[in-house]
Amino acid sequence: MREIAASVISDQVAGMCREANIYLGEDVFNALKESLETEESPTGKEVLKQLIENVEIAKNEQIPICQDTGFAVFFVKWGQEVHLTGGSLEDAIHEGVRRGYTEGYLRKSIVADPLYKRKNTGDNTPAVIYTDLVPGDKVTIAFAPKGGGSENMSTVRMLNPSDGEAGVIDFVVNHVKAAGPNPCPPIVVGVGIGGTFDKVALLAKKALFRSVGSKNPDEAFAALEKKILSKINDLGVGPQGFGGRTFALAVHIETFPSHIASMAAAVNINCHASRHLEREL
Repeated sequence: MREIAASVISDQVAGMCREANIYLGEDVFNALKESLETEESPTGKEVLKQLIENVEIAKNEQIPICQDTGFAVFFVKWGQEVHLTGGSLEDAIHEGVRRGYTEGYLRKSIVADPLYKRKNTGDNTPAVIYTDLVPGDKVTIAFAPKGGGSENMSTVRMLNPSDGEAGVIDFVVNHVKAAGPNPCPPIVVGVGIGGTFDKVALLAKKALFRSVGSKNPDEAFAALEKKILSKINDLGVGPQGFGGRTFALAVHIETFPSHIASMAAAVNINCHASRHLEREL
Protein backbone atom coordinates (compact mmCIF):
# COMPACT_ATOMS: atom_id res chain seq x y z
CA MET A 1 0.00 0.00 0.00
CA ARG A 2 1.41 3.36 -1.06
CA GLU A 3 0.89 6.38 1.18
CA ILE A 4 0.39 10.00 0.13
CA ALA A 5 0.13 12.82 2.65
CA ALA A 6 -2.79 15.22 2.38
CA SER A 7 -0.26 18.06 2.43
CA VAL A 8 1.22 16.75 -0.84
CA ILE A 9 -2.22 16.95 -2.47
CA SER A 10 -2.66 20.51 -1.18
CA ASP A 11 0.75 21.57 -2.50
CA GLN A 12 0.03 20.13 -5.94
CA VAL A 13 -3.43 21.69 -6.11
CA ALA A 14 -2.14 25.13 -5.07
CA GLY A 15 0.42 25.05 -7.85
CA MET A 16 -2.11 23.83 -10.40
CA CYS A 17 -4.49 26.68 -9.56
CA ARG A 18 -1.81 29.26 -10.24
CA GLU A 19 -0.37 27.55 -13.33
CA ALA A 20 -3.65 26.82 -15.11
CA ASN A 21 -4.78 30.42 -14.77
CA ILE A 22 -1.55 31.87 -16.18
CA TYR A 23 -0.43 29.39 -18.84
CA LEU A 24 -2.85 28.31 -21.55
CA GLY A 25 -2.35 24.67 -22.51
CA GLU A 26 -0.45 23.99 -25.72
CA ASP A 27 -3.45 22.14 -27.16
CA VAL A 28 -5.67 25.23 -26.93
CA PHE A 29 -2.91 27.67 -27.90
CA ASN A 30 -2.05 25.64 -30.99
CA ALA A 31 -5.73 25.48 -31.96
CA LEU A 32 -5.96 29.27 -31.75
CA LYS A 33 -2.88 29.68 -33.94
CA GLU A 34 -4.17 27.15 -36.47
CA SER A 35 -7.50 29.00 -36.59
CA LEU A 36 -5.67 32.19 -37.44
CA GLU A 37 -4.35 30.49 -40.57
CA THR A 38 -7.78 29.31 -41.71
CA GLU A 39 -10.00 32.21 -40.63
CA GLU A 40 -11.43 34.04 -43.67
CA SER A 41 -12.75 37.17 -41.99
CA PRO A 42 -10.27 40.08 -41.62
CA THR A 43 -12.00 41.10 -38.40
CA GLY A 44 -11.96 37.53 -37.18
CA LYS A 45 -8.23 37.32 -37.89
CA GLU A 46 -7.59 40.50 -35.93
CA VAL A 47 -9.56 39.20 -32.95
CA LEU A 48 -7.64 35.91 -33.00
CA LYS A 49 -4.34 37.83 -33.10
CA GLN A 50 -5.41 39.74 -29.99
CA LEU A 51 -6.41 36.55 -28.19
CA ILE A 52 -3.05 34.96 -29.03
CA GLU A 53 -1.24 38.11 -27.87
CA ASN A 54 -3.22 38.01 -24.61
CA VAL A 55 -2.01 34.44 -23.96
CA GLU A 56 1.59 35.51 -24.50
CA ILE A 57 1.22 38.57 -22.24
CA ALA A 58 -0.23 36.40 -19.46
CA LYS A 59 2.75 34.04 -19.67
CA ASN A 60 5.40 36.75 -19.90
CA GLU A 61 3.97 38.97 -17.18
CA GLN A 62 2.75 36.10 -14.95
CA ILE A 63 -0.82 37.33 -14.79
CA PRO A 64 -4.12 35.49 -15.33
CA ILE A 65 -5.22 34.87 -18.92
CA CYS A 66 -8.70 36.07 -17.92
CA GLN A 67 -9.97 38.09 -14.97
CA ASP A 68 -12.55 35.34 -14.35
CA THR A 69 -10.37 32.72 -12.69
CA GLY A 70 -13.34 30.46 -12.35
CA PHE A 71 -14.95 27.86 -10.16
CA ALA A 72 -12.29 25.29 -9.24
CA VAL A 73 -13.39 21.98 -10.79
CA PHE A 74 -11.49 18.72 -10.21
CA PHE A 75 -11.68 15.20 -11.59
CA VAL A 76 -9.61 12.85 -9.44
CA LYS A 77 -8.69 9.26 -10.26
CA TRP A 78 -7.60 7.66 -7.00
CA GLY A 79 -5.72 4.38 -7.17
CA GLN A 80 -7.24 1.84 -4.79
CA GLU A 81 -3.75 0.91 -3.56
CA VAL A 82 -3.07 4.45 -2.31
CA HIS A 83 -3.72 5.42 1.30
CA LEU A 84 -4.17 9.12 2.11
CA THR A 85 -2.68 10.22 5.43
CA GLY A 86 -3.06 13.39 7.47
CA GLY A 87 -6.54 14.43 6.39
CA SER A 88 -9.36 13.91 3.91
CA LEU A 89 -9.09 14.30 0.15
CA GLU A 90 -11.72 17.03 -0.04
CA ASP A 91 -10.13 19.04 2.76
CA ALA A 92 -6.72 18.69 1.08
CA ILE A 93 -8.07 19.96 -2.25
CA HIS A 94 -9.94 22.82 -0.63
CA GLU A 95 -6.78 23.85 1.22
CA GLY A 96 -4.85 23.79 -2.05
CA VAL A 97 -7.46 25.96 -3.76
CA ARG A 98 -7.47 28.35 -0.80
CA ARG A 99 -3.70 28.75 -0.95
CA GLY A 100 -3.43 28.81 -4.73
CA TYR A 101 -6.04 31.51 -5.22
CA THR A 102 -4.84 33.61 -2.28
CA GLU A 103 -1.08 33.36 -2.88
CA GLY A 104 -1.56 33.73 -6.65
CA TYR A 105 -3.75 36.83 -6.28
CA LEU A 106 -6.44 35.13 -8.34
CA ARG A 107 -9.98 36.47 -8.29
CA LYS A 108 -12.24 34.77 -5.76
CA SER A 109 -15.63 34.24 -7.39
CA ILE A 110 -17.56 31.85 -5.12
CA VAL A 111 -20.48 32.89 -2.94
CA ALA A 112 -21.59 30.59 -0.11
CA ASP A 113 -25.33 31.18 -0.42
CA PRO A 114 -26.39 30.91 -4.09
CA LEU A 115 -29.72 32.71 -3.66
CA TYR A 116 -30.07 35.15 -0.76
CA LYS A 117 -26.98 36.62 0.95
CA ARG A 118 -24.53 35.71 -1.84
CA LYS A 119 -21.55 36.54 0.40
CA ASN A 120 -18.16 35.73 -1.15
CA THR A 121 -16.31 32.91 0.62
CA GLY A 122 -13.11 34.92 0.18
CA ASP A 123 -10.85 32.08 -0.98
CA ASN A 124 -12.64 30.54 -3.99
CA THR A 125 -13.68 27.47 -2.01
CA PRO A 126 -15.42 25.12 -2.00
CA ALA A 127 -14.16 23.38 -5.10
CA VAL A 128 -16.28 21.02 -7.17
CA ILE A 129 -14.72 17.56 -6.86
CA TYR A 130 -15.49 14.33 -8.71
CA THR A 131 -13.60 11.22 -7.61
CA ASP A 132 -13.25 7.84 -9.29
CA LEU A 133 -11.66 4.87 -7.52
CA VAL A 134 -9.43 3.09 -10.06
CA PRO A 135 -6.95 0.17 -10.00
CA GLY A 136 -3.30 0.84 -9.20
CA ASP A 137 -1.15 3.01 -6.96
CA LYS A 138 -1.32 6.30 -8.86
CA VAL A 139 -3.36 9.44 -8.28
CA THR A 140 -4.34 11.64 -11.21
CA ILE A 141 -5.69 15.12 -10.57
CA ALA A 142 -7.29 17.06 -13.43
CA PHE A 143 -8.19 20.69 -12.78
CA ALA A 144 -10.10 23.34 -14.69
CA PRO A 145 -10.91 26.90 -13.62
CA LYS A 146 -14.42 27.18 -15.10
CA GLY A 147 -15.51 30.72 -15.84
CA GLY A 148 -19.05 31.87 -15.11
CA GLY A 149 -19.78 33.30 -18.54
CA SER A 150 -19.28 30.03 -20.38
CA GLU A 151 -20.81 27.96 -17.58
CA ASN A 152 -24.00 30.01 -17.84
CA MET A 153 -24.38 28.74 -21.40
CA SER A 154 -24.85 25.11 -20.25
CA THR A 155 -28.01 23.06 -20.73
CA VAL A 156 -29.50 19.57 -20.39
CA ARG A 157 -32.23 18.16 -22.62
CA MET A 158 -34.06 14.85 -22.29
CA LEU A 159 -34.39 13.87 -25.94
CA ASN A 160 -36.42 10.97 -27.27
CA PRO A 161 -34.53 7.95 -28.64
CA SER A 162 -36.44 8.46 -31.90
CA ASP A 163 -34.82 11.89 -32.30
CA GLY A 164 -31.67 10.08 -33.41
CA GLU A 165 -28.52 11.74 -34.71
CA ALA A 166 -30.42 14.59 -36.35
CA GLY A 167 -32.06 15.44 -33.03
CA VAL A 168 -28.72 15.57 -31.25
CA ILE A 169 -27.20 17.78 -33.96
CA ASP A 170 -30.15 20.18 -33.91
CA PHE A 171 -30.09 20.37 -30.11
CA VAL A 172 -26.36 21.15 -29.88
CA VAL A 173 -26.12 23.51 -32.85
CA ASN A 174 -29.26 25.48 -31.96
CA HIS A 175 -28.16 25.85 -28.36
CA VAL A 176 -24.70 27.05 -29.35
CA LYS A 177 -26.26 29.44 -31.86
CA ALA A 178 -28.48 30.90 -29.13
CA ALA A 179 -25.43 31.31 -26.87
CA GLY A 180 -23.80 33.43 -29.57
CA PRO A 181 -20.92 35.60 -28.34
CA ASN A 182 -21.82 35.21 -24.65
CA PRO A 183 -19.30 32.42 -23.88
CA CYS A 184 -16.40 34.40 -25.48
CA PRO A 185 -15.70 32.38 -28.64
CA PRO A 186 -13.90 30.64 -30.17
CA ILE A 187 -15.35 28.05 -27.83
CA VAL A 188 -14.86 24.40 -26.99
CA VAL A 189 -18.15 22.50 -26.87
CA GLY A 190 -18.50 19.59 -24.48
CA VAL A 191 -21.40 17.27 -25.28
CA GLY A 192 -22.76 14.45 -23.15
CA ILE A 193 -25.09 11.79 -24.55
CA GLY A 194 -26.73 9.04 -22.50
CA GLY A 195 -27.05 8.17 -18.84
CA THR A 196 -29.40 9.98 -16.49
CA PHE A 197 -30.20 13.68 -16.05
CA ASP A 198 -27.26 14.18 -13.69
CA LYS A 199 -24.83 11.81 -15.43
CA VAL A 200 -25.17 13.45 -18.84
CA ALA A 201 -24.28 16.87 -17.42
CA LEU A 202 -21.18 15.34 -15.87
CA LEU A 203 -20.24 13.79 -19.22
CA ALA A 204 -20.46 17.18 -20.93
CA LYS A 205 -18.22 18.71 -18.27
CA LYS A 206 -15.73 15.85 -18.49
CA ALA A 207 -15.56 16.29 -22.27
CA LEU A 208 -14.00 19.72 -21.74
CA PHE A 209 -11.00 18.10 -20.01
CA ARG A 210 -9.94 16.34 -23.19
CA SER A 211 -7.10 17.76 -25.25
CA VAL A 212 -8.58 20.17 -27.76
CA GLY A 213 -9.02 18.45 -31.08
CA SER A 214 -8.74 14.91 -29.74
CA LYS A 215 -11.22 12.43 -31.23
CA ASN A 216 -13.78 10.19 -29.60
CA PRO A 217 -12.41 6.62 -29.85
CA ASP A 218 -15.67 5.44 -31.43
CA GLU A 219 -15.61 6.20 -35.18
CA ALA A 220 -19.30 7.07 -35.30
CA PHE A 221 -19.04 9.60 -32.49
CA ALA A 222 -15.77 10.98 -33.87
CA ALA A 223 -17.60 11.61 -37.15
CA LEU A 224 -20.46 13.24 -35.24
CA GLU A 225 -18.00 15.57 -33.47
CA LYS A 226 -16.63 16.66 -36.83
CA LYS A 227 -20.11 17.14 -38.30
CA ILE A 228 -21.34 19.27 -35.39
CA LEU A 229 -18.16 21.37 -35.39
CA SER A 230 -18.60 22.14 -39.08
CA LYS A 231 -22.23 23.17 -38.61
CA ILE A 232 -21.34 25.41 -35.66
CA ASN A 233 -18.60 27.18 -37.62
CA ASP A 234 -20.92 27.57 -40.59
CA LEU A 235 -23.11 29.82 -38.39
CA GLY A 236 -20.69 32.68 -39.07
CA VAL A 237 -20.58 33.95 -35.48
CA GLY A 238 -16.78 33.96 -35.46
CA PRO A 239 -14.23 34.98 -32.80
CA GLN A 240 -15.86 36.99 -29.99
CA GLY A 241 -19.01 37.21 -32.12
CA PHE A 242 -17.50 39.62 -34.70
CA GLY A 243 -18.10 37.27 -37.62
CA GLY A 244 -16.04 34.59 -39.30
CA ARG A 245 -15.67 30.83 -39.43
CA THR A 246 -13.94 30.29 -36.09
CA PHE A 247 -16.88 30.06 -33.71
CA ALA A 248 -15.63 26.80 -32.13
CA LEU A 249 -12.21 25.19 -31.84
CA ALA A 250 -13.54 21.71 -31.09
CA VAL A 251 -16.55 19.59 -30.22
CA HIS A 252 -15.92 16.76 -27.78
CA ILE A 253 -18.55 14.09 -27.15
CA GLU A 254 -18.63 11.72 -24.18
CA THR A 255 -21.24 8.97 -23.90
CA PHE A 256 -22.76 6.54 -21.39
CA PRO A 257 -25.27 3.69 -21.79
CA SER A 258 -28.88 4.83 -21.83
CA HIS A 259 -32.25 3.61 -20.58
CA ILE A 260 -34.38 2.17 -23.40
CA ALA A 261 -36.91 5.00 -23.00
CA SER A 262 -34.39 7.85 -22.75
CA MET A 263 -31.70 9.74 -24.63
CA ALA A 264 -30.34 12.45 -22.37
CA ALA A 265 -28.11 15.10 -23.93
CA ALA A 266 -26.16 18.00 -22.43
CA VAL A 267 -23.96 20.86 -23.59
CA ASN A 268 -21.22 22.48 -21.52
CA ILE A 269 -19.22 25.26 -23.19
CA ASN A 270 -15.72 26.57 -22.51
CA CYS A 271 -14.48 29.96 -23.69
CA HIS A 272 -11.37 30.54 -25.81
CA ALA A 273 -9.31 30.35 -22.60
CA SER A 274 -10.17 26.69 -22.22
CA ARG A 275 -7.94 26.14 -19.20
CA HIS A 276 -7.26 22.63 -17.94
CA LEU A 277 -4.29 20.93 -16.32
CA GLU A 278 -3.52 17.37 -15.22
CA ARG A 279 -0.97 15.93 -12.79
CA GLU A 280 -0.11 12.35 -11.86
CA LEU A 281 1.23 11.58 -8.39
